[in-house]
Amino acid sequence: MSGTKPMTNRERHDVLRRMLEERRGEIQEKLRAIREEIPSYQDEVRDTEEQSVTDFAQEMDFALMEMKAQTLIRIDEALQRVDQGTYGTCDECGQDIAAARLSAVPFALLCLECQEREETLAAEERAATPGRALAPVFG
Repeated sequence: MSGTKPMTNRERHDVLRRMLEERRGEIQEKLRAIREEIPSYQDEVRDTEEQSVTDFAQEMDFALMEMKAQTLIRIDEALQRVDQGTYGTCDECGQDIAAARLSAVPFALLCLECQEREETLAAEERAATPGRALAPVFG
């Protein structure tokens, strides 16, 4: 016997909550850093090339902020699933989502098999409708 007992539901709940809250804190810190790095250029006079580079950099910063904010929303939703006892269960097939997948994508809603099936169907749909804008796929 190894001497380690299986985790209780409460212990598992606490571990999952800590993992999600740590990830949430990391993302919030990155968002804060991005906001602090966005310079204010309103008073500077620039030529067209400098303005283009500045505009591009600001657009990239804003896009990154938006992605991080969306990730925070997904983590908050995952924390709600932890509280409801549904975290780590695939929305599609009801099977447990692998711990490795949850470590990589802590807000995953689907197990890897269901996620791959969904992405394959989405790719087939995009191929059947050329010119359609690509939508991001999240776990």
